[in-house]
Amino acid sequence: MNLTDRVDNTQLINLARQQYEVKQQSKLPSVIVKLPSNGKVYPSTHPLASGTIEMRYMTAYDEDILTNASYIREGVVFDKLLESIIITPVKISEISEVDKDGLIINARILAYGSDYPVSVTDPKTNKQLERVVNLSNIQNLPFDLINDENGEFTYSFPEFEIKFSFYHLKPKDNSSTISGLLKQIICEVNGDRTEKAIEQFIRYEFLSYESKKFRLYYATNTPKLDMNYTFEGEDGDTFKSTFPINTDFFWF
Repeated sequence: MNLTDRVDNTQLINLARQQYEVKQQSKLPSVIVKLPSNGKVYPSTHPLASGTIEMRYMTAYDEDILTNASYIREGVVFDKLLESIIITPVKISEISEVDKDGLIINARILAYGSDYPVSVTDPKTNKQLERVVNLSNIQNLPFDLINDENGEFTYSFPEFEIKFSFYHLKPKDNSSTISGLLKQIICEVNGDRTEKAIEQFIRYEFLSYESKKFRLYYATNTPKLDMNYTFEGEDGDTFKSTFPINTDFFWF
């Protein structure tokens, strides 16, 4: 047997293993989940443009992902979990952040039910209260913008019209800066989609007060889940508070 034969055999073994895993996973129950974005942030050709995604129930093997110290340290534990349980053929990098949040909540509901114990602070007494969130009641904030076939949205102001996206595959380098964020989300300026035109616009033509107005518009309209939940206080009155979704989210 020569080296080529060994390489081919290895490829065949890996292919057989992958086919076996796909066959085994197909036996697990799955559900069609509605995405928080309703698919509006994606191009019409994107696998999630329909506004739904298929995902399977978690197993004990998937729970190992949640306890993987390396994944937790690198901040990718939820991405790794979604990679494992999503059935629809789509890369994690091609899923918007709001949809990832919704999928994590759905994964938690499918795995352990909708009741999620939390500790919240009563604003009247400043005491920590133990309460239970019904995750099934988490809703999307209103999203009324109209997208085009590219899943992009239009923002106009004197002399310029830009198209921007809430979903993008541009590199995230320097996105912590204002100009870096703008380069990441702006897709077109006055009909020109070249990186050179977009960078020149940001550097030399996008005045700061207009940039601030646009960033506020973008932040206000970004698809989000409404994480403000109504809790009962010590005196029977209700108050609203957010609750954390971190690595403890899947344990109870």
